[in-house]
Order: sequence, then C-alpha cells, then structure tokens
Amino acid sequence: MPTYNEAANLSRIADIVMNLPLAGLRLKIVDDNSPDGTGQIAEELAEKYRTDGESRITVLHRTEKDGLGRAYTAGMLAALDDGAEYVVQMDADGSHPAHVIPQMLGTALATGAGFVVGSRYVDGGTLDEQWGRHRRLLSRFANSYVRFVLATKIRDITAGFNLWQARTLRELDLRTLDSAGYSFQVELKYKAVQAGHVGVEIPIRFEERTEGVSKMTLRTQVESALVPLRLRLKRA
Repeated sequence: MPTYNEAANLSRIADIVMNLPLAGLRLKIVDDNSPDGTGQIAEELAEKYRTDGESRITVLHRTEKDGLGRAYTAGMLAALDDGAEYVVQMDADGSHPAHVIPQMLGTALATGAGFVVGSRYVDGGTLDEQWGRHRRLLSRFANSYVRFVLATKIRDITAGFNLWQARTLRELDLRTLDSAGYSFQVELKYKAVQAGHVGVEIPIRFEERTEGVSKMTLRTQVESALVPLRLRLKRA
C-alpha cells in the first residue's frame, strides 16, 4: 500500500484490511516521505498491530516522492523478500474495496491465475456515482486506448487493485520495469500476459475518495499515454 499525504485515510483503511478473515495477512505500507505525517501514522499502526514482538504491519520509508510505480516496486520486492505467497496492490485512499481481497485470493486459488484484477469494467463492476460524466468517459477511453494499442483482452488494464502470485512477480523481475508512475499498472499486467501468465478479472465497486486529493498530474497522464506505445513498439 503506497502512501503520500494520506494521513486522513490511512488508519481507517489499514484497520479494514487488518480485520479481514485471512490467516497470515500482513500489510506493508510504503511511504514516500509524506509531509503530512502519514509515515508517523504508519509507524503507530505498526505498533498497534504488534504482538509477541512482531507486527503484522511493516513500514518502508522512502526518502522522496519518486512515482507510484517505483513505490509499488519497492514494496512488492520487500514483500517477496519477506516470503509472501501472494501480493495485493491497493490504494490507501479507500477507493479500493478491501473486503473483496478474500474473494481475489479465492479466485487465484481456484483458477491458478497468475494475477487477479479488481475490475471496474467487467459485468458487475461499477464506479461511484460521484464520478462525473467527464471522468467516467475519460477513464473508459483510457482503458479502451490502452487495450487497442496493446491488443489485450484485459478490460480494466489500468486497474490499481490487483492480487499477484509471488511466482508471477518473480518471473517478471520487477526491477526491469520502466514505468515510474500510474502506467506501472499497465506495464506489469501487459508483461505478465506476454510471459504467459493468466489474468482473471472480478467485478468491484470503485469508490470516490472522501479525504485528500488525487495524485494524478499532467506528467503522469502523458506517461500513461506514451508507455503503451513504447511497449507495443518493443514487441514489434
């Protein structure tokens, strides 16, 4: 769970995750030196969930805001080093429904899928009504654009709520990914499919954040538009 200025959201979403009925569940928070004190809140949460000298929450402090993709890479590599069998990516702003995580894991176990996507754009998937028409159209266009460029069947390839088999992540070698920002989501799924790993999508309801502001910038939007083209050219 990468964080940057999520002090208003982190405690609530962390408590929801930690109360899921999953034995062996651990949460790794990756904070990019948030100036609003998110890192300190993360450390307090680690103490809250400490028993017998070990906490179910660990915190990875990075020295600067270096992009969502690099934060995910750092956190996922650390999770693999800790012996994780499955790794879930999710935001700290409450937009991803944590209660679906057991279903994602069950889907992976039942199907043997290399990864499971919490999808807004398969049957049953929905967006919060607070999303205006413009944002809905933009989101759908972005997915359609990436799917067309990369010729992929994943309907929500830009999704940030995903569960991965550890074996899949190790075979992909996260250190070789180029994307620093949001396009990390696209690059990782695309390379997984190209390497022969099966992805399964299950529907989710994507909620609007209630606190804080989106980290999406013009720079990340430009990167998100260019990365699919680069990936397609490399394949060609």
